[in-house]
Amino acid sequence: MRRSCLKSGREIRLRFTAINAITEPKKTRLRMNKEKAGINPFLESYLKYLAYEKNYSKNTLESYGNDIKQFLVFTEDEIKVDALKIRKFLEGLDRKKYSKNSTIRKVIALRNFYRYLAGRGKIAKNPFEYILTPKKDKKLPGVLTEAEAEKLIESAAGETFFSLRDRVIMELLYSSGLRVDELVKLNKENIDYVNEEVKVRGKGNKERVIPVGGQALEYLRKYMKEINKVCDSGILFINKNKTRLSARSVERMILKYAAAAGITKTVTPHTFRHSFATHLLDRGADLRSVQELLGHSNLSTTQIYTHLSIQKLKREYEKAHPRARRG
Repeated sequence: MRRSCLKSGREIRLRFTAINAITEPKKTRLRMNKEKAGINPFLESYLKYLAYEKNYSKNTLESYGNDIKQFLVFTEDEIKVDALKIRKFLEGLDRKKYSKNSTIRKVIALRNFYRYLAGRGKIAKNPFEYILTPKKDKKLPGVLTEAEAEKLIESAAGETFFSLRDRVIMELLYSSGLRVDELVKLNKENIDYVNEEVKVRGKGNKERVIPVGGQALEYLRKYMKEINKVCDSGILFINKNKTRLSARSVERMILKYAAAAGITKTVTPHTFRHSFATHLLDRGADLRSVQELLGHSNLSTTQIYTHLSIQKLKREYEKAHPRARRG
């Protein structure tokens, strides 16, 4: 008999669990004074708004919630703050050696939270509206070379069901530049074998259709035959319990194969996405097209990959041009 995948309410409960984890801290933590400032209800209401109206992911909810809670602990639950109080908070982050990117994330989270409160008449004005966001450090993403990407993908060469699953995951990450959260949410029906496409829901619940490469499709077809023998639910990527594979499991899996392939640089699911974009640009793809494939709302987010391609061109120039080297 064909075994059915176990279906649980885990996916449905994920966002609500994230909200509860943030708004209902353990007894050992500093509790918010509800009678004094009504912080817990405001924060809970805001996180529910982000989850159900803005479709923010569980990870984003946790990040926003923790950043806002940190500030509220600093203000001793006082919701009405001024620029001086905010400045002291930011100075404290600097003394504690928080990275610039972490500070930026906190300022953005708090600005949006207070904008939400002001918009609903809970406070007169947003105290973060005129707080300048620190300039972000420009850190170029790590990418694999084409040879490294091929070596890593081919390291999943076992003959078991899970080896085949892992091969398909890496093929798809590299072939289509998916985010890991997009990948693990895929269902079987999202793969269009006729048009060689995959349909995903990205950030903000935006849907986009992305081409799937020939090699990825070949392994997807093999995998589909095998998964249908052990699982008749719609989930595309399953774990040993026959429930949906988690993003964290994909991260661990990729680290394992990277080590086996002898790749010393840090490799994450997002490394495949960076490599996908960079290799497309290296081979002459249009920046706007890459933006659409990645699902970026702003072209400036995609432009960071052009710096990687320019760096590669400079290296090739320095190796090949007779006047490139000094002396």
